[in-house]
Amino acid sequence: MFKREKKETAASSTQPVAHTGAGTKKGRPTPTRKEAQRRNDRPLVPADRKEAKRQAKERRNAQFQREQMALETGDERFLPLRDKGRVRRFVRDWVDARWSFSEFLMPIMLLFLVAMMTLSLWRTLDQVIASYVMISVTSAMYTLFAISIIEGIVVWQRLKRKIRDRYPNDEIPKGTWYYCFSRMIMARRWRSPKPQKARGEFPTVKAKKS
Repeated sequence: MFKREKKETAASSTQPVAHTGAGTKKGRPTPTRKEAQRRNDRPLVPADRKEAKRQAKERRNAQFQREQMALETGDERFLPLRDKGRVRRFVRDWVDARWSFSEFLMPIMLLFLVAMMTLSLWRTLDQVIASYVMISVTSAMYTLFAISIIEGIVVWQRLKRKIRDRYPNDEIPKGTWYYCFSRMIMARRWRSPKPQKARGEFPTVKAKKS
């Protein structure tokens, strides 16, 4: 009876030894699934970020190219937000179809600025004459700018009626007057989006219902 107990005790004491011997073959515990997944994902993070940045840059470049092409062709789908909408297109076409004094304002002012700089560097010129010319040029610049503003107001009042006749159910977006005026004072070849109407080719306007 005592011998049987000794044998059972000896057998039970040898079982953990055999288990630990099998576990020490790797020399370290088996990693869990989360640890293995975390270790495998770690090297991929920098590459993913670079790829994401590269793709984002490509999308921005593609969007920029589409906008530049739309500014040349007038494609409504890819125009910048400030130029979108049929009301804004109507304003552009109307302004581009007419001759206006304001479109010559910028070139004239550039000439005036060049003249003023030349006078300031012309040391042999009499100071009285130089002062008189400077005052005259400055006064002319302000006068031309005032005329341009008056023309812009008159044109906008007419254009606003045309818009309401053409699109009676559309609301005129805020800032359309400034949009019209800023296009008027820009020389035709410098306008953006590029003019799509020739001189005298005004957009059609629906007749008012009687």
